[in-house]
Amino acid sequence: MFKALYLQKDESGFSAQVRELPALEPGDGEVLVGVEYSTLNFKDGLAITNRAPVVRSFPIVPGIDGAGTVLASRHPDFKPGDRVLSTGADVGELRWGCLAQQAVLPPDGLVKLPEGFSARHAMAVGTAGFTAALAVLALEQHGLKPGSEVLVTGATGGVGSIALALLARAGHRVTALTGKPAEADYLRELGAAEVLDRATLAAPGKPLQKERWDGVVDALGSHTLINALAQTKRHGTVAACGLAQGGDLPGTVMPFILRGVTLAGVDSVWATRPQREAAWQRVFEALDTTLLERITEELPLSQAQDGARALMEGRVRGRIVVRIDG
Repeated sequence: MFKALYLQKDESGFSAQVRELPALEPGDGEVLVGVEYSTLNFKDGLAITNRAPVVRSFPIVPGIDGAGTVLASRHPDFKPGDRVLSTGADVGELRWGCLAQQAVLPPDGLVKLPEGFSARHAMAVGTAGFTAALAVLALEQHGLKPGSEVLVTGATGGVGSIALALLARAGHRVTALTGKPAEADYLRELGAAEVLDRATLAAPGKPLQKERWDGVVDALGSHTLINALAQTKRHGTVAACGLAQGGDLPGTVMPFILRGVTLAGVDSVWATRPQREAAWQRVFEALDTTLLERITEELPLSQAQDGARALMEGRVRGRIVVRIDG
């Protein structure tokens, strides 16, 4: 038996509780991992609080990220004893996830942990940090050079915090957009040169505005994304990786056809293995563990539901890692 956060939904309603479940076995091509740490991402918060239909099959164990040790493997790339992390690949949405002591995982989302990078540190990064790294790489692949002016929206969130840190360490001048002005010191500690109030970009604006940004990492969507596009310099790039404000795109084509702006989508769920390896390598090289400790709060599995509610209510700064207790 193993402990897991278990979600059920049927005609009688929705429920979430930590309970014991029968031990798992990997199928063909799958890997059984003893999970030591998981984390709470935006999707996890939506699933655990039942605020949006991100879960596509009930009952389910949520948790799109996990890290720990391979217990059994039916895939040639992984063997018992390997230290691994997992993100995406429909885990916690369609497949049982990692807010549990055991998880049967597809190889598509698995990456081996390097020496010196613990399971806890990996989950302090998680899908949020992995997404941030993919967004930074997308900007660089479209020509972003050190010393550029870059905007990061949703900067106190998990994606924003790590994107800000990665960009600052790469030599860019980073402006942080946030709805939490009290966190300005925290954002400057991560490397922000300037902090802007989220309200400045949250409402409808002109289709073309004063050019400010060589690149943008946007985790909000909706009017914020449209205003960021309208302020992006000629031939600049905006990496879109979230929809915390909304999934709509209420704008015009003017930034694209008059300034040659690129809107680059970031897919962290089904990133290819080369993309995963490049993004995680960037994280492993650029982020020191001291920084990760400063942006991370730890909770036991028994408090994961409380953490999910706090995340959905905007009361979380940085990252929450979930310790999977024995």
